[in-house]
Amino acid sequence: MTPLKITDYTLTTALGRGKQENINALQQGKTGLSPCHFYDIKDLNTWVGEVNEVESTELPTHLRAFTCRNNQLSALTLSQDHFAHRVQEKISQYGSHRIGVFIGTSTSGIHDTEKAYLENENNGVSLPEWYNYSGSHNIYSCAEFIRQYFALNGYSTAISTACSSSAKVFASAERAIASGLCDAAIVGGVDTLCLTTLYGFNALQVVSPDICKPSNLNRLGINIGEAAGFAFIEPATEDDDGFGVLGYGESSDAYHMSTPHPEGKGAALAMQKALNKAQLSAADIDYINLHGTGTPANDLSESKAIVSVFGSQTPCSSTKGWTGHTLGAAGIIEALFSLFTLENQWIPASLNTDNIDPDIMANINTLSRDTRVQYTLSNSFGFGGSNCSLVLGAVNR
Repeated sequence: MTPLKITDYTLTTALGRGKQENINALQQGKTGLSPCHFYDIKDLNTWVGEVNEVESTELPTHLRAFTCRNNQLSALTLSQDHFAHRVQEKISQYGSHRIGVFIGTSTSGIHDTEKAYLENENNGVSLPEWYNYSGSHNIYSCAEFIRQYFALNGYSTAISTACSSSAKVFASAERAIASGLCDAAIVGGVDTLCLTTLYGFNALQVVSPDICKPSNLNRLGINIGEAAGFAFIEPATEDDDGFGVLGYGESSDAYHMSTPHPEGKGAALAMQKALNKAQLSAADIDYINLHGTGTPANDLSESKAIVSVFGSQTPCSSTKGWTGHTLGAAGIIEALFSLFTLENQWIPASLNTDNIDPDIMANINTLSRDTRVQYTLSNSFGFGGSNCSLVLGAVNR
């Protein structure tokens, strides 16, 4: 495939707003996780990665119909790092009809639906007049918000494959560009805290009452976070410098609705396909950003998959100890974290991992360090075994 250059990008996580706050927190080993107080929850003992003051973000007047926590976090993020200005420059170059929009999310603006039903429960009447399903809970809401935000009129789509959603946006955008549907694309992912995911994952018994400890012997599960990330991508030319996506691999476990394949067979297939598409060998990868949720089953199966493809020497770490599991936003956030490693020649530790599970044979990096990084691989594995791996590196090698 022709490498996809990441021309510009921005992100918001519990670590901070914009590139610099996020890289500073990663390099300082500063977590964004804290005990859960979201929406005045008092009966759920866990930690979360919450972004402050999201709902005080006002949308442009002509986009007020899209007001919900998810789109407010998107708007907050788009205002950072001069990203919107760079996109406008690219619109002038390509035309508004030739830039695609590919956005990943798992629950979109479902929190508005939760609030509407809670209000209905209290007053016993129909759903409140303020409630607008199409501008909030609708999975396509986030993609349509981005399309209208930039006044684009080309191809746009939302992808919802659980935790692999915003890794798959790169694959979908590459195929759309290769087939002539668009010339370049805005790709992104956004998911925000809501009662459905907090209580839902707790019902599945995978929410940790402690801070998330990926690959740790006594790991107890996930901490849910919220985040948004966006990137502008375009096919690299021979004269381009910078970094981008060199290959992607997708697979399906077809094993269980929520449990990964115990031997990580689908995950291994996605990683190998990504290497093949990038025309690289396993030995070329200098760092792997793990899906690394902190659940006993996920971490062990991912380790088995990595060892089957890479052996036990390639440095790996999970960054969910910083941000929590940002669900539909995890794919792009962790791809951008992998981009940080390329830009800074540095790899992060697996935060909060102080006693590695002896059954995990992958090379878990417990200390952040400066090192040569030429190629990275980022893993995102969703419920139902929807897997996606991305290879990142210099677009001209």
